[in-house]
Amino acid sequence: MIPFLGPLDVFPPVEMAREDMGGLLAVGGGLLPDRLLDAYRQGIFPWGTVDGLPLWYSPDPRMVLFPEEFRLTRSLNKTLRSGKFAVRFDTNFAGVMDGCATTPRIGQDGTWITPVMKDAYVRLHELGWAHSVESYEDGTLVGGLYGLAIGRMFYGESMFSHRTDASKVAFAHLVRYLVANQFGMIDCQMHTDHLASLGGREIPRDAFLTCLTALTAAGSSRASWSTSPHDPAW
Repeated sequence: MIPFLGPLDVFPPVEMAREDMGGLLAVGGGLLPDRLLDAYRQGIFPWGTVDGLPLWYSPDPRMVLFPEEFRLTRSLNKTLRSGKFAVRFDTNFAGVMDGCATTPRIGQDGTWITPVMKDAYVRLHELGWAHSVESYEDGTLVGGLYGLAIGRMFYGESMFSHRTDASKVAFAHLVRYLVANQFGMIDCQMHTDHLASLGGREIPRDAFLTCLTALTAAGSSRASWSTSPHDPAW
């Protein structure tokens, strides 16, 4: 039986997550900023809805990427050095979410990024917790990613690409920014071959939570990334 959360109910222990259901932990509770931030600090994230209610997950193992383990391939490095894409931070958060929601994906029918989800994360962006990294070609948004920063922890949510390597270029700039600002880990949530190709790997949930606790306690990251003093020169 999956627990149902009312507006004031706390999350159950993550050990109660159903691994036979991909790490599903609970249903309901709403998507107000405090609820979302509390979830991420505990290693829980929303993914999809049922009857309009958010589904909360905490899978074991957990897909992560340690910034120093980022795999910069020769072809991606060539694209970065070419300057084909202009990269910006936090200038079109809603546009990136729209791109993630509407870009077709192999093996997926539809999207979990509903209008309610979009509103919730746009609000977190307005409060300084959620961020986007955007790739532009001739002034047009063609790829990017978004996620949350708490302390020295970055939680990746989704990415999209309308041009070859557009999302990878955004991810490479994110990693360089995180390294320069002493972030220790990127939460990638669940395994994909794409993330593995960039250096992501699975670790036990207990190890993930240990790292998470230390990194989220390392000061607040509530700020705009509109300008990056560490924007890399490739």
